[in-house]
Amino acid sequence: MNILPKLVVTDIDGVWTDGGMYYDEKGNELKKFHTYDSAGVLWLKKLDIPLCICTGETTLAVERRATKLKVEYLHQGIQNKVEVVKDLCLELGIELDQVAYIGDDINDLGIMREVGFSACPKSAPVYIQEVADVVLTKNGGEGVFREFVEGILGAERLTEIISGL
Repeated sequence: MNILPKLVVTDIDGVWTDGGMYYDEKGNELKKFHTYDSAGVLWLKKLDIPLCICTGETTLAVERRATKLKVEYLHQGIQNKVEVVKDLCLELGIELDQVAYIGDDINDLGIMREVGFSACPKSAPVYIQEVADVVLTKNGGEGVFREFVEGILGAERLTEIISGL
C-alpha cells in the first residue's frame, strides 16, 4: 500500500490470537495475545491512524486488551462487519477505499472485498487467501498484526517512527 490508510480495521480471533478457544477451570474464556502486535498499534498512533477492532465474538479479554492499548474503536459481537465499517467511515468522513483490513475467516470476506487494502495471516483458509491483497508470512497469534502494520507503513516510514521513539 503506497498511500497510508485513514483507518485500520482488524479482526481478533485468528489474527491477534491463534484462533484457539481456551477456558479455565471456572469456564472463563482466555485468550493469548502476542506482545509484538502492540508495537503495530503504537506505530499507527504515531501517525494518527485510528484503529478499529471488529470481531464476531464478545469477550472481556478483548475489551481489556483494547483498553490497555487505547484502541480507538472496539466493536464486539459483530456479524455484519461491512455495515460497522461503513458507519465508521461516515463518522470519520472517509471512503471504504481508504481502509486497510486484516482478517482470517469467512465472516471477514465481505469487508475484505470492500476496503482499499486487505490482508490475512498465512494460517487463513485458502478461500480467504484468494481474496486478500496480501497473504502475510506469519500465522495468527504470532505477531501478524505487527507484520500487517509494517507492510502498510513501509521500511522508510517505519525507520522514521522507530528513530523517533
